[in-house]
Order: sequence, then C-alpha cells, then structure tokens
Amino acid sequence: MESEILIEKMEFPNKGIGYYNGEKVAVPFALPGQRVLVRLKKKRRAYIGILLKLLEPGPAETDPQCRYFGSCGGCAYRSLPYEEELSIKENMVMDILAAEGIGGFTYEGIVPAPGLEGYRNKMEFSFGDEVKDGPLALGIRKRNSRYEVADAGDCGIIDGDYRRILTETLNFFQKSGEPYYRKISHEGVLRHLVIRKGFFTGEILVNLVTTSGLKTDLEPFAEIIESLSLEGRLTGLLHTVNDSPSDTVKADKLRILRGRDYFMERIHGLDFKISAFSFFQTNSSGAERLYQTVLDFAEEAGVETVWDLYCGTGTIAQLMAKKAGNVVGIELVEEAAEAAAENARLNGLSNCSFIAGDVLKIIDQVSSKPDLIILDPPREGAHPKALDKIIGFGAENIIYVSCKPTSLARDLKEFITRGYEIKRLKCHDMFPRTYHVETCVLLRRLI
Repeated sequence: MESEILIEKMEFPNKGIGYYNGEKVAVPFALPGQRVLVRLKKKRRAYIGILLKLLEPGPAETDPQCRYFGSCGGCAYRSLPYEEELSIKENMVMDILAAEGIGGFTYEGIVPAPGLEGYRNKMEFSFGDEVKDGPLALGIRKRNSRYEVADAGDCGIIDGDYRRILTETLNFFQKSGEPYYRKISHEGVLRHLVIRKGFFTGEILVNLVTTSGLKTDLEPFAEIIESLSLEGRLTGLLHTVNDSPSDTVKADKLRILRGRDYFMERIHGLDFKISAFSFFQTNSSGAERLYQTVLDFAEEAGVETVWDLYCGTGTIAQLMAKKAGNVVGIELVEEAAEAAAENARLNGLSNCSFIAGDVLKIIDQVSSKPDLIILDPPREGAHPKALDKIIGFGAENIIYVSCKPTSLARDLKEFITRGYEIKRLKCHDMFPRTYHVETCVLLRRLI
C-alpha cells in the first residue's frame, strides 16, 4: 500500500516521523518538512514507510552540493542548514532520555563540529561498480546495496589528498583488469582502500585490501601513489590480504610497500601512534573538543585514581594522566592496549598503565579503588554484567561517553536505580552531515 506522508520530526537513528490515518509512520532517510511517497509496511503495532519518492523538499532544505546525496550511504543531513542539523541531533538525544523518564540534570547544549568539510581522518572505500555490471568503481557503498558504490571523487567530508589517492588507485586498477570481490559468491580480488590521515600532523597511511588472488604487480602502483603531489605526507603504503568471507577489513597477511605501518596524530599536545587497524576517533579536531568536556567534568569531580574502561588506544587515559595521580586503562583488543602503553611511553607518562582483556573479567583483578571511572564503551553500551560490577565499585564520580543515545539511556537508568544522579550532560557533533551524535555525562554517587 502506497501513501503520501508529511514528515513532522526526526527520531534516532535516522527516521523521519509522519502519520497515516492517525498512526505513526517511521520513514528511514526522510527529513523534516518533506512530503514523501512511501510503501507502508505494518510492523507489530507500528508502520514502517519505505521511501519511494521525494515529492516535495522540506522548507529548510538547500542544495546539498553532492550529486550522490540520497543514494550514498554516508551523509544524511547535507541538504539542511547546520543549525537545523544540530537541533535535530540534540532533540533526538533529549527525546530518548525523556521517554525513559531521565531528567533533572544540567543540560549544557550541543557543541558544534569545528568544521563541516574535510574533517575525516579515516575513510574506508569499497571496490564495486556504480551500476550493475558496470566498469570498476571505488567509493562509498550506496545505500541498501551489496556491490554498487558512489564515486567519492568529490566527497565533501574528505580532503583533497583522499580524493587524489582514490582517483589514482581507481585508474590503476581499472587498467589492471582485476575484478572486485563479491561477498555473496566469494569471487573476485579487490576489496577496500583505507586511507588515514592525521588532521594535525598531515601524515598519511594508505592500505590496499585484496584477497590472496591478486595477480597484479603492486610496485608500479606504489610508485604512482608515492609520486603524488599531496598537501600531507605519505608515511606508509600497505597491502593487506584478507580472504575472510565477511565484508570487514582485517588482515590475514600485511605487507609494507612503502614507509611504515602507522601514522602519527596529535591531540591536546600529546602524540599518538596509530596503526592501520587501531581505533581512533575519526574527527581529530572534534575529538579535542569532546575530550576537553571530559577533562572539564573530571575537574569538577576531583580525582586521584582513575579507571578508563574501554580505553581503546588510551587517548582519554593519557589526557587524564596529566591531572590525576594514577590512571588504569582497560581495553579488550590487545593490539590497542599495547599501542596505548607505547603511546604513554612516547609521551613520557609514567603514571598510567594499560591492561588487555574483557572489562567484565579484568576489573576484578585491579587492586586500586577508583575515585573516577570513565566509560567510553562500544555503540551497544556496557555489558549488563560489567555494568553491575562497575557500579559495585562505588566510585564517587563516573563520566560516560556514548556514541549511541539508546544505549546511553538504558545504562543511565541502571546507574540511577543503583544510587547515582546525573549532574551534567553535554552533546557533541563529531560527525557533521551524518546522524551520529556523541554525548558526555557526569554522574555522582548519592548513596
């Protein structure tokens, strides 16, 4: 059944909300004020609207300045004024918290991104085609597509160096005749091109990902990339072999074609060594603002012993080490924990240590009692059993950094039930033009 729907508001993660015969309809990818034609599907007691056609743009919409907007799986709000985008994001967070009965805290607004264009320090491009059985393409996976990709040659959220490297890589492999990898049939060779660039250092790491079936000699490719005129500096060119049937980027084998297997980034005066597979916030300048909020919240808390749980490469832990007496970071991924320890040595920090392992198991092995616990868990939040143990330590203050408001609301309810109150909450726009939003919360123990 098809129907015209007027989109009245947004709900997380990226659903426009309208009504059909008085019943709510959620339309993924629609924007406020749009009139859209949808195919209605009843799901339990609610409607899902499959977007068929945009009949009328919203009154606030402008030219998105991107020919792939709407089909690319990247930007969601590129056609909206930035002030409207920020309003949508903070309203989504506040609506989710209100729906769970969470309130009574000081809301400190949403911090805008330092810049809207060229802010990404990491991009994972996919090989495929732009149309079925078309010529080889390299770019961002199209929305709801297995193989089709949108050309990222003029993508606004990456800078010119990414575009130059992408264009030359595509030109080289179009001539090579190597086919792209098809994840359904497990045939083909070319998989991904991952580019990472230090926003503050300009160092660039390029990683070509293929299956072991690659026949093309990569020395000419390396010479082409090495000879490019770039604003930044190429510090490493890698070839990763990945024969896994899944579409994730991982290494069965890694070969250094040029330079080294890492790049450097600088945050708040500290240096961080980041490998091809290390997690690091993808907006360096936005991360500085987010981490400043963490430091401000910690300043109010007053700290001596700090635990940084789900610490990744230890960015927050090392920033805290400049203020605290002792910092312990715990991270599941062993490579990330090792990188965190190496970065601490690089920065001359002797009062922070890192442990590799599952937070659920490792926190029982830490003897020090924390004054402050910092949580920056994966998108799905803290594991319920880990959360129970974390609360059981009775830290006076907890700072929770979340990239998914629904997970945040679920965990905050548990904190409140167990005797904590929310003192301060601030949102951060780390990924402008997308629907993602970060939230930083300061909790204080009441009982």
